[in-house]
Amino acid sequence: MEHPGFFERAGPFTLADVAKATGATLGPDSNPHLLIDDVRPLTDARENHVSFIDNNKKYLSQLDSTRAGACLIAPQLQSRLPASTEALVTPQPYHGFARSLLLFYPQSLQPMAAKPGAPAVDPTAKLEDGVLIEPGAVIGAEAQIGRGTRIAAGAVVGSRVAIGRDCYVGALATVTHALIGDRVIIHSGVRIGQDGFGFAMGRGGHLKVPQIGRVIIQDDVEIGANTTVDRGALKDTVIGEGTKIDNLVQIGHNVVIGRHCLLVAMAGISGSTMLGDFVVMGGKSGAVGHIKIGDGAQIGGASNATHDVPAGARVFGTPAKPFREQAREIALIKRLAAQDKEGRGQGPDED
Repeated sequence: MEHPGFFERAGPFTLADVAKATGATLGPDSNPHLLIDDVRPLTDARENHVSFIDNNKKYLSQLDSTRAGACLIAPQLQSRLPASTEALVTPQPYHGFARSLLLFYPQSLQPMAAKPGAPAVDPTAKLEDGVLIEPGAVIGAEAQIGRGTRIAAGAVVGSRVAIGRDCYVGALATVTHALIGDRVIIHSGVRIGQDGFGFAMGRGGHLKVPQIGRVIIQDDVEIGANTTVDRGALKDTVIGEGTKIDNLVQIGHNVVIGRHCLLVAMAGISGSTMLGDFVVMGGKSGAVGHIKIGDGAQIGGASNATHDVPAGARVFGTPAKPFREQAREIALIKRLAAQDKEGRGQGPDED
């Protein structure tokens, strides 16, 4: 059975309504009566959807091939729209995108974890035989929990969350907007499914961008204490089968992590970055957003990947470089520093 989703959608709205809500201007010869019923990325949008393109050159190829019915777009890019896509022209497409999400998903900034006044375990939740619910845990409406799973004291499983069999959700953990496989271990204090860090910045302040995606966690994943996994903005945040995550790790919205990866304590992954299978990230390492880290790559502790990392590469430092290259640079700097000391009349062991 298809999952009903976590957010109730309003609409449909006419193109004129969308333009008014977003502060955009309709393009010439646009049909103001065109019905729009959802917001989608350029790659997924169809004739009844609105999308957007900002000034990021990475996504211009997606603009050329989109099938969106309408697109929020800056004036200088309007000529690149396909003939089948109506223009919603605005100098700030990302702001318009945020406002369009609020139009279609008016409750997205305050999503429901459990119904007010409902019992701790909502009567509409579906629990298979053998599920253990400890005192103080809350199970939201229409949640599904599989056989042999234990929900520890004070944990929250939000509305419509699905958790598989033989899982463990630790004390005071919260799981919302998520679909979770079998044999998943979620330690105490983990936060899964909260909104990602998304703001349309501007001189008048920063406009919050609603996040309406999900978190997908596959079988045999383990997530350490106080780690956070943000839900996707439009698409999903995904953690692949067998991946093991240490304590205090931050995983941003739309991140896709492959199978059997290892993320050590205090690692951080920014939004929309993709990790292949068997990737290792050392303690306090990081990855900027919108990059790809190939299968089997290793990022050293306290290192930060700022560009794509090839499969099998071992990188170190900030910005992260191949290990041998970084080691040679460090050795060269040490030699230069020693020569400078000698040139100023100081021995190598003097202050």
